[in-house]
Amino acid sequence: MTDFLEFRSVRLAGGRSETEYRVHGDAPFTLKIGTASHPLYEAHQRQNVACSAFITAFNPYGQTFDETQNLQRNATLRAELVKGGRALMEGIGQHPSNDWPGENSFLVFGVLLEDAKTLGTSFQQNAIVWTGADSVPQLVLLR
Repeated sequence: MTDFLEFRSVRLAGGRSETEYRVHGDAPFTLKIGTASHPLYEAHQRQNVACSAFITAFNPYGQTFDETQNLQRNATLRAELVKGGRALMEGIGQHPSNDWPGENSFLVFGVLLEDAKTLGTSFQQNAIVWTGADSVPQLVLLR
């Protein structure tokens, strides 16, 4: 069982680390796992924060949901973020070459790592992207 879980984690991490995490807005930018992002650093400065998370509610635990269900789940996530007073930008996470459809997402400013993990877990995600003061996005596996 441990070998299977390790294989699954490596496979999940590999696909997610190649994914492009695109942030929409007036000056759109793309986050890549392990690569410092100057536009993200500037966004952190504008928001007066030192960290952020890129998160979705689409396709819980990697199970494909239909568009209506995914949009409803993301609306619930957005409402929770807004209720909590979180500044956010819309985006999409999408692998550049595989067939997995893009997942509408949010870049959430000022969310600490443990809070981001809790949020991802509550929306049944396998992973989130979190960035600290160094503006280097990192993949955080949740299960």
